[in-house]
Amino acid sequence: MKLYLSSYRLGNDTSFLQKWISENGNKIMVIPNAVDVFDDSDRKTAGIIDKCSDLEALGFKTEILDLRNYFGKKTELNSFLKDRRAFYVIGGNVFVLNRAMKLSGFDDFLLSKIDDDSVLYSGFSAGMCVLTHNLDGFHLVDNQEIDPYNSGITSMNGVGIINYLPVPHYKSDHPESPAIDDVVKYLNQNGLSYRTLQDGDVIIESTIKMDDTKNMRKS
Repeated sequence: MKLYLSSYRLGNDTSFLQKWISENGNKIMVIPNAVDVFDDSDRKTAGIIDKCSDLEALGFKTEILDLRNYFGKKTELNSFLKDRRAFYVIGGNVFVLNRAMKLSGFDDFLLSKIDDDSVLYSGFSAGMCVLTHNLDGFHLVDNQEIDPYNSGITSMNGVGIINYLPVPHYKSDHPESPAIDDVVKYLNQNGLSYRTLQDGDVIIESTIKMDDTKNMRKS
């Protein structure tokens, strides 16, 4: 699986995504469940549409995938995704997003595609952080207790595709940047693997035979 992980929105290496379109087609599924932390409203919808417009400006044809429609319906989700090859997961609350992925089975779908480079997973902020094995540390930024689905899921375990925690908004002009300094301090104190990204930074890699040397802790 190809990964395009950005600190904020699309980041500064969109030529990779344009190349993807030229080689794989322009259809992409937009997953907005990280913003389920907010009540449904016109403002929330407008924010999602705004993120879709970023992709459409590159040439993508977007389709919304609301994982709530597939809670407890893993088989139906897998059937729906059979011919879908590209995904864009927007930011918000990483714990809410993690619950949505687990409740729908989207996490298992992603794990089943680790050895398939014809699949693209792109996302920013929470959309990239959720891929790690352990979300410990992000409780300093996102409210872990908010559970709009009443799922009862309290686990800090993420999807488990990458062996480090990507830390967005580091030393950036973003409202969460001061709290990110606390996250980095916490991760250092607990010996946890991470990679910091400033807004604009992007991680591009493949999950096929991912080299663990890439997962060394950075300050």
